[in-house]
Amino acid sequence: MSGIVETLKRDLGDRVLTDPEALAAHQRDTWVLGELRALEGTLPAPPAAVVEPESTEEVAQVLRRCREAGAAVVPFGGGSGVCGAIEPGADAIVLSTRRLTGLVAFDPVDGTARFRAGTNGLEAEERIQKEGFTIGHWPQSIALSTVGGWVATRAAGQYSTAYGNIEDLLVAVEAVLPDGRVIRTRETPRAAAGPDLRQLFLGSEGTLGVVTEVTLAVRPQPEASRGQSLHFPDFDAGLEAIRRFVQADWCPPVVRLYDGRESQRHFRPACPSGRHMLIALHEGPAARVELELEAVARVARELGGEASDPGLVDHWLETRNQVPSFRSLLDQGLIVDTIEVAATWSRIGEVYRRVLDSLGEVPSLLAASAHSSHSYRTGTNLYFTFVAKPDDPTERANVYRDCWRRTLEATHAAGGGIAHHHGVGRVRRARLADELGETGVSLLRELKAALDPDGLLNPGNLLPDVDAPRSS
Repeated sequence: MSGIVETLKRDLGDRVLTDPEALAAHQRDTWVLGELRALEGTLPAPPAAVVEPESTEEVAQVLRRCREAGAAVVPFGGGSGVCGAIEPGADAIVLSTRRLTGLVAFDPVDGTARFRAGTNGLEAEERIQKEGFTIGHWPQSIALSTVGGWVATRAAGQYSTAYGNIEDLLVAVEAVLPDGRVIRTRETPRAAAGPDLRQLFLGSEGTLGVVTEVTLAVRPQPEASRGQSLHFPDFDAGLEAIRRFVQADWCPPVVRLYDGRESQRHFRPACPSGRHMLIALHEGPAARVELELEAVARVARELGGEASDPGLVDHWLETRNQVPSFRSLLDQGLIVDTIEVAATWSRIGEVYRRVLDSLGEVPSLLAASAHSSHSYRTGTNLYFTFVAKPDDPTERANVYRDCWRRTLEATHAAGGGIAHHHGVGRVRRARLADELGETGVSLLRELKAALDPDGLLNPGNLLPDVDAPRSS
């Protein structure tokens, strides 16, 4: 690897980093198993170098150089992924987008904003707010992730029920293909000029190209904003309420239903024991906000919902991203993670029950729970959390894999989709055929082979190994 590193140093100078601190900072994402391996000292070797190009042209040059040398390249945005998509190893070059930052163009008439891909998500939102607009995309990782990472991981934001996910906000994309060619899609509200090539990069997780610019649809900041909270006698009643008001075209940006365990954890004493809390944030023109708030409350009352303190929504907004680090939990001997899945309305209740029943069979399990946080006309997602503490701390990785296996198997058996917004990475890739089918996985392999015949772009991520068993 020394040859390609020296070549890149001639091209980029001191923007090729080989010091131990930089290599360690780009050795992994925030996947729980990565955190555990770091704690145990069992991480794979760090990458050979980290390169920081400052332009699309330099990204293209790096990819061409690495292809000529047969060196693997792992794109790196904010490193906030939680599925193990980043694991370069000693034979790889990490391509950081840290220097590809800033707002390139803003058009208040078209309602578009074009950013360089390495722009921090919160900085992008705050920059647009200065113009009186909002992106409306609020992933929990907004202060850590990048706009290019949103596209590469097919991200969802906390305001998605009204504003959509990243695929709904993406107007155009610029990306560099593995051979150094640059593709730019047109900024147009819709096109019927063949397949939508933006889809190649949405959810590609750094395996098909490097996103360098992103044009997003933005909207004026809302005239009014009001929250409400309601609790239900059972989880199914809360899900049915969401189905009814969303299908009636009442779509508050934030709609979150917590099961009994999570309701007690987050909302006690405002939520009585055994009840299931729903919080909703209504935004937009003031008249519509008032109508929507009452319409949602009316549907909830029909299903046994009872009003609670609307101040809970303000509290949630203030604390929504304040969660313990995985490392702090590992230090207590725990193994913890969240797993987001999705299903249609007719199947989501069965997914909920099957997953919790299966997780309940794990001997060292301390808790398992779920909430719904992204809803659609056809269905919703569930965001499961599990906490386990095996007697033998060295078994934590095995317990972790068992919990993931059980969750994905139970979801698939109930007819649900095994990934909603965190992506595939390494934790889900062995089960990708559950989602895409064998033909779908084969097609994705063929696409990868056509664009990256040498398999140099983020190898080991997304696609399952050939003939590998389906296990997490």
